[in-house]
Amino acid sequence: MTFEQFHLIPQILEALSQEGYVTPTPIQEKAIPIVLAGRDLLGCAQTGTGKTAAFSIPIIQNLQAKPRTPGRRPIKALVLTPTRELAIQIDQSFESYGHLTHLRHAVIFGGVSQQPQTNALNQGIDVLVATPGRLLDLISQKLVDLRQLDYFVLDEADRMLDMGFIHDIKRILPLLPKQRQTLFFSATMPPEIAELADSILQNPEKVAITPPSSTVDMIDQSLYFVEKNDKKPLLIELLKNKDITSALVFSRTKHGADKIARFLVQAGISADAIHGEKSQNARQRALNNFKDHKIKVLVATDIAARGIDIDELSHVFNNDLPEVPETYVHRIGRTGRAGNNGTAISFCSSDEMQQLKDIQKLIGKQIPVIENHNYVSDLATIAQYQAKAKVAEKEKAKKKWTGNKGNGDYWRRQKRQN
Repeated sequence: MTFEQFHLIPQILEALSQEGYVTPTPIQEKAIPIVLAGRDLLGCAQTGTGKTAAFSIPIIQNLQAKPRTPGRRPIKALVLTPTRELAIQIDQSFESYGHLTHLRHAVIFGGVSQQPQTNALNQGIDVLVATPGRLLDLISQKLVDLRQLDYFVLDEADRMLDMGFIHDIKRILPLLPKQRQTLFFSATMPPEIAELADSILQNPEKVAITPPSSTVDMIDQSLYFVEKNDKKPLLIELLKNKDITSALVFSRTKHGADKIARFLVQAGISADAIHGEKSQNARQRALNNFKDHKIKVLVATDIAARGIDIDELSHVFNNDLPEVPETYVHRIGRTGRAGNNGTAISFCSSDEMQQLKDIQKLIGKQIPVIENHNYVSDLATIAQYQAKAKVAEKEKAKKKWTGNKGNGDYWRRQKRQN
């Protein structure tokens, strides 16, 4: 299938051609016709599957087709997203796909002066991309009016829940017109998110793309058992490999991210860190330097890493295993994009065995262990891990052989009957 088959206007097709887009991704193939038809959409999709284009392209098409009314432009589309980085990325997508149309767009988020953002709003815009806190702030100042909205997009809903934004969303919803088209995207569907979706969507079409295990299968994963004090020396040793051209390193805490970045710089490896306590300018500068390959390593917390979308990212390192197993899938999914190879390397200390167990249960596979390295952890820990892995594999093979019909009694009965 090609984008021409969606009957998109020439301005969008030309913009997509300039971006090098030819074939839509699975979520684009399924979602774009639904949005063009005016239906509400419930999409379950990971970051990196192309969902930003799946909603921005049809919104641009439909808004471009509407006649313009005299006077200041009212906001017709609102995209709500949890982080500054993701908001900037989405706004850039509207620019990329819609720069040949007459549409105007703007992005607002906290942590920076509101003056440039309010200047853009005062000029009149069609599409607003926003984080919840800054949006509510500007609404309270009567600088944002959403009463003429046609499209509402809630992106990364599960991350909104993790970051405590659900209450802000519930404050925003009553300010939107009841007659609107709503597009709801989430990588996972915990009960709270499913309940929210039910409350704001009207008879939606449902699209589910790329379950966690399929993302995992495309990435080369490995696991190092290493104690906490040895993680940074091991990380340096691995990063000095010339085959690693760019690496995203995940830290559980902001303080930890800063420490890792300083440690790498001291070892002669170009690096920087991004997290919620850094200014937006510092975060954007570090991200741009990473994308432009001015630094080799970017160290990030999970929240700050939302919105990092780099096709050439060769490696992801989990310096700390995440508490939530689904987060592991989000992390490693940052590599292996756009048909490129991807490698994910995880460190596991003795106090992280439960997180490892939960991750492997989610992805349905044992992560291969690298045993021969200079900072190997307690051999008893590795032996215990491997013994459990062998037992799990035997049980899996047994169930497959018996057709899940119990133990060997089933086959003994079959033998007697024959």
